[in-house]
Amino acid sequence: MNGLSKYHVATGSFFIGESKAMIIEAFLGTCVGVAIHDKKAGIGGLLHLLLPEPVAGEAVLSPDRYALTGVPRFIEALKTAGAKPERMKAWIAGGALVGPVTRQDIALDIGGRTAEIAARYLRQEGIRIERSETGGFFTCSLSLNMKTWEIRIQPAGIEKATADSSAGPPSATEIDKAMTLLQPIPQVALKILRLISDDRYDFKTVAKEVRKDQVITAQTLKLCNSALFAGRPRIASIEDALIILGRDMLVKSILQVSVSRYFDQSAMGYALCKGGLFHHSIGTARIAEKLATMTEKALPSVAYTAGLLHDIGMVVLDRYVAGSFPLFYRGMQTEGRGILEIEQEVFGTDHTMTGQRLAEKWSFPASLMEAVAFHHMPEHAVTAPELTHIVYLAELLMSRFHTGLELERSDTGNLDKRLETIGLSAKDFISIVDRIPAEIFGDVTGQNGSKRQESAHETK
Repeated sequence: MNGLSKYHVATGSFFIGESKAMIIEAFLGTCVGVAIHDKKAGIGGLLHLLLPEPVAGEAVLSPDRYALTGVPRFIEALKTAGAKPERMKAWIAGGALVGPVTRQDIALDIGGRTAEIAARYLRQEGIRIERSETGGFFTCSLSLNMKTWEIRIQPAGIEKATADSSAGPPSATEIDKAMTLLQPIPQVALKILRLISDDRYDFKTVAKEVRKDQVITAQTLKLCNSALFAGRPRIASIEDALIILGRDMLVKSILQVSVSRYFDQSAMGYALCKGGLFHHSIGTARIAEKLATMTEKALPSVAYTAGLLHDIGMVVLDRYVAGSFPLFYRGMQTEGRGILEIEQEVFGTDHTMTGQRLAEKWSFPASLMEAVAFHHMPEHAVTAPELTHIVYLAELLMSRFHTGLELERSDTGNLDKRLETIGLSAKDFISIVDRIPAEIFGDVTGQNGSKRQESAHETK
């Protein structure tokens, strides 16, 4: 498959196109992927489903998220492009029980029900299912070569796991040196963190500090004028941004830009694509903010910030993961071990301990420090346990429903108690998934090496 451009089909969307030198793919955990082609017509596509049916009343806004509405739309789009059901061949993948299996997994059976609905629609249309590889316990990738029409279902990360590397694990001294040499999060961002933790914003002071850093100022204005804020007046200064976007949105933009510079120092150790770690952090931040708003157990701005920063320790260790990736891959995909256990075995430390050291070094507020240190074991948090539980759940949702971009698993062994801590229960789980903002599932910057294709269909 070398030499072909790649296009990542985001969750809740589909791609349809004619024969060309490219590969379309989706990384699947609990989500389900459906790939279909009609060789004679030279038409093919891939659909990436999130849930079996809508729960939170968002079907009209995001129909391609759900098997119930997305599969019929996908099939109809293929027909419109010239494909014929009697010539179509389909492959179904995903729907895994990612991580330790709990009774919630079995009771909810989100992936299984999504796959069943997809298969039912395909059979109703007379579309032949060539292969259905769903369930199990591992994440996978589903890819369609738009030139040869070859379709592959394989464990996510298998190419990296089999790559030869002569690099060995680092010593404790090397990890300490890497932490020292790492470019820290800018001071202006650290000042904002402390203001947010007390829910007090002296924005004149913040704006003054931001203007001292020309790079952050320029990048913040660029973000504020991006497609993310489409339809708003052009923003030419920090003061304009404050008036047009509001205090909280602008502060989040400044933090996002500042933290992106920190995550830019990572390569492709933990992540399966460039930018995967930062994309995971942004997604976790937005879900955490949503959960905080829904549960009223933490300030949304603080939850966003905690989600954004929870994996800062990974940037330190990231450069050393590539040489030990086969061990990480085997431990997580085959043996079902947790990432902290494998990190301890390889590095003698883990990303939560490393992140805690950085948080202490940079004088993070205690609540954010706990979210960094205990987001895998939130019951250990004392100062802000509810905030840490929110970050834990946000990361769990990212790892289950937007898998493949980063090498991480969240333990679900105590999920009942952890949900109770923030006023939720297992029966709320699907509804929570359905409320994940659609933009979280978007593409990672630069991942495809090309602009989005016009024939990609996405939820808005």
